[in-house]
Amino acid sequence: MVGGAAQKGVALAQFQLGNLYVIGTDVPQDYVTAHMLFNIAGSRGLTKGAKNRTSVAKLMNDRQIAEAQGLARNWRTESK
Repeated sequence: MVGGAAQKGVALAQFQLGNLYVIGTDVPQDYVTAHMLFNIAGSRGLTKGAKNRTSVAKLMNDRQIAEAQGLARNWRTESK
């Protein structure tokens, strides 16, 4: 699902990958994954991650938001 710098915990990469999932560029459109990535980027201090999380949440139902939040809570970065 997530690779490269985003998997290694780089907030900007997580944010950028989240944007790709919102619009479906080079990956399937997936609001749950986008929300998760924006949430993680926001929790790492990237303000625009939190902003985009709020925006994409408006396109999601309660079940999808709960799923994305669970995925973000369980996120683990790769060992370095």
